[in-house]
Amino acid sequence: MTIGRNGSESNVLASADLRRREGIELFESDRGGDVTYHGPGQIVAYPIVDLREWKRDVGAFVRAIEQTLIDTLEEFGIQSFRVPGLAGVWTSTDGAEQAKIAAIGVHLSRWVSTHGWALNVTTDLRYFDYIVPCGLTKPVTSMERLGVQADPEDLKRALARHFGRVFDFEMSGIAAETPELTGALR
Repeated sequence: MTIGRNGSESNVLASADLRRREGIELFESDRGGDVTYHGPGQIVAYPIVDLREWKRDVGAFVRAIEQTLIDTLEEFGIQSFRVPGLAGVWTSTDGAEQAKIAAIGVHLSRWVSTHGWALNVTTDLRYFDYIVPCGLTKPVTSMERLGVQADPEDLKRALARHFGRVFDFEMSGIAAETPELTGALR
C-alpha cells in the first residue's frame, strides 16, 4: 500500500498488526492522491515526462494518462470512462454503476513527472478491503473480474502505443528483454 502526500491514515483500515500478519507494507509517497494498493496483477507505470516540452498543464497530463488507459481498455473490449472531479479510470460493472479499474497519482518537480498509474489486470481485489482506496467508498474492479483475460505483454505494448499517440511521442523499446520503454517528442 502507498499513501500519497494528500492521504489520510484514517483511510488505512487494516491495523499495523493485521498488515504485519498479512505481509502488507505501507509506504509514504510524494505522489498526489490518497491511499492505494500496489501488488501482483497490476500494470504500474511511472512515465517520466518533462511537461515543459509537452504542455505546462498538470490537469491535461492527468487527462492524457486517463485517455491512454481508456483507449487501451477499449482495445481489450472494456468500455471505461472518466468521472468528473475524480482522477482515474472507471467502468461499469453488474454490481455497481461505477467501479475504478485504474488509479492515477502523479508528482511533478520542476515540471518533470514521476509516479503515474496502476491498472488492475488480475489483481487480488481483497487487498482493497484493507483501505478506502483514493479516499473513495466506491468499488474497485479488474480486467479479470470483468471477464477479460489479457496477456500482460500485449497490454504493455497497447499501453505504450496509446501513450505514444496521446502524448505525440515516438515510443521505442530499450532492450528486448526489459519492459522499459523510452519516448521522444515527434
